[in-house]
Amino acid sequence: MTSLRRPSPLPTTSVRPNTVMVVEDNTAIREGLTTLLEEEGHRVIAVANGLEALEQLRWGVKPCVILLDLRMTVMTGWEFRAQQKQDPALAAIPVVAMTTGRWKPEDLEDFAERLEKPLDMDVLRTIISRYCIS
Repeated sequence: MTSLRRPSPLPTTSVRPNTVMVVEDNTAIREGLTTLLEEEGHRVIAVANGLEALEQLRWGVKPCVILLDLRMTVMTGWEFRAQQKQDPALAAIPVVAMTTGRWKPEDLEDFAERLEKPLDMDVLRTIISRYCIS
């Protein structure tokens, strides 16, 4: 009988200077953003919710920035950020909130930056260039 064991975490924990993590539950937005970022020369890790993002990060994926939808099923962006901050190995990875609608400043103070949907690609490029090496 074969044993079903989860593989060991990846040995590397260094930040990948050109990897962007996209956390978005809307498939069309996630896939479109992935395509655009890849065309810009970035490596993209795309996941559908905060829980999947945490699992990837805990298994060794270290992006230069995380683009995070706030309203998602399974785990919201705020829940993700709270969990991320509790893990010293993950806490310093900058997180950019992708939002629609109006938010109180205190709702977004925990994030490095904010991107409004629909996303402006020039603003997105500027933000990513602050955290990632092309």
